[in-house]
Amino acid sequence: MIGPFGKKILILIPHPDDEVVACAAAIRRAQAEGAKIYGAYLTHGCPALQTLWPWQRRAYKKRILRRHEEARRAATMLGIMPVSWKPVPARFLWRQLPKALKEIEEIILKYQIDQLWVPAYEGGNADHDGLNAVGRELGKQMPVIEFAEYNWCGGAVNSHQFPFPTRSVSTIYLTPEEQEWKRRCLAVYASEKRNLSYVDVTRESFRPLANYDYSRPPHPGLLWYMRFRWVPFHHPGIDRTTPAMVSRAIGRFQTS
Repeated sequence: MIGPFGKKILILIPHPDDEVVACAAAIRRAQAEGAKIYGAYLTHGCPALQTLWPWQRRAYKKRILRRHEEARRAATMLGIMPVSWKPVPARFLWRQLPKALKEIEEIILKYQIDQLWVPAYEGGNADHDGLNAVGRELGKQMPVIEFAEYNWCGGAVNSHQFPFPTRSVSTIYLTPEEQEWKRRCLAVYASEKRNLSYVDVTRESFRPLANYDYSRPPHPGLLWYMRFRWVPFHHPGIDRTTPAMVSRAIGRFQTS
C-alpha cells in the first residue's frame, strides 16, 4: 500500500540528484496528500579535490557551484525546501556518521519533522549505506522510509528494486506524464548525465526501514561501487572503498 506519508518530511540526500533518482514521484504523491517536504543535502556531490586528475583541480570550485545550482533548480521543480548544504565531498559522508547524525537531529528539531526518507542499504554507494545506518538511529524517534535507487545484486543493474524485497515494499508506477516530468528533473543534473543513464523512470520502490545487519554487505557478490575495481590505476571515477570499511565505520558509529 502506498503511504502513509508524514506531514513534515525530511529527505536525507547523500548527493545532489539522489532526491530525484530515489523519490521524485513519491514527493509529488506526498505533496498531494498535504505534506511539506524538506531536503538536507549532506555532501556537495563532487569527489574530493585530491582524487581528481591534476588538470581538473583548477575548476574544482566551479564544479561544486554547478552541482549546487543544479540542486537548487531541481528543488524548485520538486517543490521541496532545501534546509542544509554541507561542504563535504562525495564518498566522505560514510566516514562522518556521528557528525551527520548531530546535524540532522538539529534540522529535525528546527523544522518539527515527523518522517524521514533515506536511501536503502543496497550497496549502490558507500555514502548511501552509511546514511541508512543514521536513519536506523533516527528511527528511534520517528518513522523512517527507505527508497531503493540502484544496486548490482545478481551481477546486473537493478534500478528501484531492493536486493531482498519484502511484503512491506510499496511501488509507485509512474504515469506517462510523471515519467516525462522525472526525465526533465533528471536532466537538470547535466553534470551527472552519464551516471544517471541507468535510472528507470517507470517506478519507485520504498518501504519502512528494514532491520539490517550492517556488519555484512548488503548482498553477495560485487557491490555497485566496486564494479570497476579491476582497473589497476587511480581513476577519479572509481571508488576504492570496500564494504568492510563501511561496516567498520557503521559499527563504530553504532557503539559511540
